[in-house]
Amino acid sequence: MPKSAILALEDGRCFEGTAFGATGTTTGEICFNTSMSGYQEVITDPSYRGQIVSMTYPQIGNYGINLEDDESNGPHIRGFVIGELCEVPSNWRSHKPLSEWLAEHGVLGIEDIDTRALTKHLRSRGAMQACLTTELDKEAAIAAAKAAPSMAGSDYVKEVSTAEAYDWTAESREWILPNALADISGPYADLPPVKHRIVAYDFGLKYNILRRLRQAGFEVEVVSSTTPASEVLAKDPDGVFLSNGPGDPSALGYIHEELKQLIGKKPIFGICLGNQLLAHAFGGTTFKLKFGHRGGNQPVKDLRTGRISITSQNHGFAVDPDSLPDDVEVTHINLNDGTVEGMRHKTHPVFSVQYHPEAAPGPNDAAYFFEEFSALIDEAKK
Repeated sequence: MPKSAILALEDGRCFEGTAFGATGTTTGEICFNTSMSGYQEVITDPSYRGQIVSMTYPQIGNYGINLEDDESNGPHIRGFVIGELCEVPSNWRSHKPLSEWLAEHGVLGIEDIDTRALTKHLRSRGAMQACLTTELDKEAAIAAAKAAPSMAGSDYVKEVSTAEAYDWTAESREWILPNALADISGPYADLPPVKHRIVAYDFGLKYNILRRLRQAGFEVEVVSSTTPASEVLAKDPDGVFLSNGPGDPSALGYIHEELKQLIGKKPIFGICLGNQLLAHAFGGTTFKLKFGHRGGNQPVKDLRTGRISITSQNHGFAVDPDSLPDDVEVTHINLNDGTVEGMRHKTHPVFSVQYHPEAAPGPNDAAYFFEEFSALIDEAKK
């Protein structure tokens, strides 16, 4: 039988709906994602650690859950908020319905609420803590939301980073239609030979970033977020990659100090949290956005070329451009609010972007950055 659920916000606003997935009580920062598809990638993205995610697209679960599209070893969200659940998915890749999969992983979901009203509320009031529950009444749920720890000052990287270093050897071939080209047999394109060997810091690393790096000719060793710079340099990689991840970049001082020691020693490429951590290593600062950028339709302008890309994003903090030193150039901006979306060092081979060129989910406009990283290493070797 359907079970009722409550989503309570710390400012007292409540939404009543129907539970799916697991039952119980959970708290976290409530945020919204505007992607029309890719809910499995969103749910398994480590960058969402500590958050309750609401999807603005009205019906979720249409194509079920499959074994290939996880972005990590399982869900990281605290709760899932949608308008309508599709209980009978239809897709040849589907292995099980969304609700069944969430229940297996202990993730609470709520449907039959006005996600448009929720999104408008968060856009006007800003990000806040929330409680999703099938157990508490409204007053108790609001109190639980108020008591939940803030995302500001949080270090969730220590919860999602790998404990031990490993080489990425999983399936990384790009999936293509078998009849796309007459001379291709099977659903995958061949991988190129390895051209560069790099070390990737895991701050909450998504699998598709690793796949894209391998598709660009990189052999990747993944290391923990606490790995000293001296240990990375002792491996003598061709370059260093800084991954995405959750939480407040200003709370990760132990990482800032190690990155300072890598700048100028090896070519560096950072994505999302990696971009923010580089800003701190440069001597800059970051700040919390009112409601963040999350979805596959964020417009970004490359200030060097004037080119505009539609990008996939997931972050609640941004780099303060006025805090950056003179030897760091802002290269990309968000056309919605003018915030920093990319930067590069003027003398050292270091660059980063705030958004996700691996597009999982999202558009492929920014996929060229992996090739740009390869070219940067080629130039550094000269």
